[in-house]
Amino acid sequence: MPTERITFPGHNGDTLAARLDLPDGNHLATALFAHCFTCGKDIPAAKRVAARLAGMGIAVLRFDFTGLGHSEGEFANTSFTTNVDDLHAAVRYLNGRDMAPSLLIGHSLGGAAVLKAASELDQIKAVATLGAPFDPGHVTHNFADALPQIKAEGAAEVMLGGRPIRIGQGFVEDVSQTALTEALAHLKAALLVLHAPKDAIVGVENASAIFMAAKHPKSFVTLDAADHLITNPDDACTRAAKAGR
Repeated sequence: MPTERITFPGHNGDTLAARLDLPDGNHLATALFAHCFTCGKDIPAAKRVAARLAGMGIAVLRFDFTGLGHSEGEFANTSFTTNVDDLHAAVRYLNGRDMAPSLLIGHSLGGAAVLKAASELDQIKAVATLGAPFDPGHVTHNFADALPQIKAEGAAEVMLGGRPIRIGQGFVEDVSQTALTEALAHLKAALLVLHAPKDAIVGVENASAIFMAAKHPKSFVTLDAADHLITNPDDACTRAAKAGR
């Protein structure tokens, strides 16, 4: 599977780092993958999903949101809205290469972001979410103890995934005020919701709420014993195959 290392300008002009995983044979379609909260394009689940789809003839662009991974910018100055804007920037990049994406895939908060973005993009034919929250503000429980400090000082450094991340008040306010109900009501793409019943980070009730709020066509796939980060290779590869059908 050939992989290109590429860059493109994000929502405010910062350079975003990305990888474009390409099929060895015929190129049937292009997908855009949005990673989980404070993760990155190179986490195992993202790489495995992209590799599996590329093997099925679907090119996959996965990138680091502004301020994360190898992308430029300050994460403390970003928000859920800027993540959606970065997705639009990625779509523009692919459109410019005559590889217009028709499939959006999002993991965790990235799943909420692709739902929002897809409702604004007529070219998207299908959306797949992996362990996505129905309420994007759900992510603030990961740093609930720091919320008073963030409010008082405008930002604070918190430990997420074993590393320090600076969270700004703008992010907290934006994500807390964002709702997906309207986006799901205006979604013109087919929807595939994938979620693990025992997800300890984002409860499966979020998947039920997403599914119920969306119109047909839609499908729900249980991720069996998978964890939130989909660390088991078999879980990532099998579900990628379902997303690509």
